[in-house]
Amino acid sequence: MSQKGKLNRRAFLGASAGALAGVLASGNKALGLLSEPAARQPKEKSIILRTLGKTGYKIPVVSMGVMNADNPELVFRAYELGIRHFDTAAGYQRGRNEEMVGQVIEELKARDKVVIATKIFIPPQQRNQLSADKIKEIHLKAIDECLTRLRTDYVDILYSHNVPEVSWVKNPGLMEALQEIKAQKKARFIGLSTHQNMDEVIRAALEMKIYEVILATFNYSLYDYPEYLETLKKAASRGVGLIAMKTQCQQPWYRENNPPEIKKFYEGPLLNAALLKWVLRHEFITTAVPGFTTFDQLNEDITVAYNLEYTPEEKKFLENRLVKTQMAAVCRLCGQCQATCSHKVDIPNILRAHMYATAYGNLYEARETLDSIEQGKSIEACLDCEDCTARCVRGVNIKRRIEELKTLYA
Repeated sequence: MSQKGKLNRRAFLGASAGALAGVLASGNKALGLLSEPAARQPKEKSIILRTLGKTGYKIPVVSMGVMNADNPELVFRAYELGIRHFDTAAGYQRGRNEEMVGQVIEELKARDKVVIATKIFIPPQQRNQLSADKIKEIHLKAIDECLTRLRTDYVDILYSHNVPEVSWVKNPGLMEALQEIKAQKKARFIGLSTHQNMDEVIRAALEMKIYEVILATFNYSLYDYPEYLETLKKAASRGVGLIAMKTQCQQPWYRENNPPEIKKFYEGPLLNAALLKWVLRHEFITTAVPGFTTFDQLNEDITVAYNLEYTPEEKKFLENRLVKTQMAAVCRLCGQCQATCSHKVDIPNILRAHMYATAYGNLYEARETLDSIEQGKSIEACLDCEDCTARCVRGVNIKRRIEELKTLYA
């Protein structure tokens, strides 16, 4: 690597790390996943580790969802503070996200000390039209491109990305492709990611018995969905490694129309710490992949990896009746709204695109999500609709979200 291409290590190492500056993670020396043996760290300063299903990987409960990050020094800093699992995908930032992760890990000379996960995505409208051979061909080509960008011979976890339907979970071409990649040792473990219909998708994955790791939406808005929690428990009991995403409910509508005494809860780090702890206090979750994009956010999230006990303020926040009422309006991508839409558009994925654009500030991912929707069912179908009839059973203001998204992409 040229000197020009190298990162400014002095600037990176000098970045503010708050109270955690200089603290490296303790961990499992046999697996080589963490940089110091536990004996060198006081017990009260040890990062909490959990084993990822049957993979044998023992990793911190807080990982890095790299999707929204575009600063390689942030990835460096995450590693220095003890994060050892980095989640990316072929489509994130159109490949540049994988390139950034690969560059950082190579410069750190840490490939054997980290768990890298990536994802291959075939748009839903194409999935059922492809032959098994074509699905396999797409995946074998895509994994080689991923490995090139990541500068490695293998990934630790390869997911089929964004699986909302049982038919794709059971697709023979997909299963054959993933197993072939694993047989070629280009991926050590295989799995799927799911944002929508998670309960049904995960139960189907358990039936197939080939999916070893599942990346799924799991956050406080799901506290009153006991069936889903039971499905996750069952998956963990069968040795499937569970990783949580979308952990901090980054959707704007749950904060709307709050009285002043509730607005205070959303100021400062209280919200993110409380929500992340809620997820990780469920021991069937191995780790979470919060999508921090700043050093301050990293410092807030990494503190959770050391202590999952609620502070009095966090407990008060989670138990507040009005907070729970607001959280109930977070979109679960359940799809019940589609029957109320006169044009039958794919409202769940349109709202997911809105979340990427307005909450994450990730315009690339929002555009990719809209482009992946079946023709005639994306935001373009909403252009001439004078009165949106779509309604959410949980109170999400669908009309306003669509109007906001139209100003950006339609």
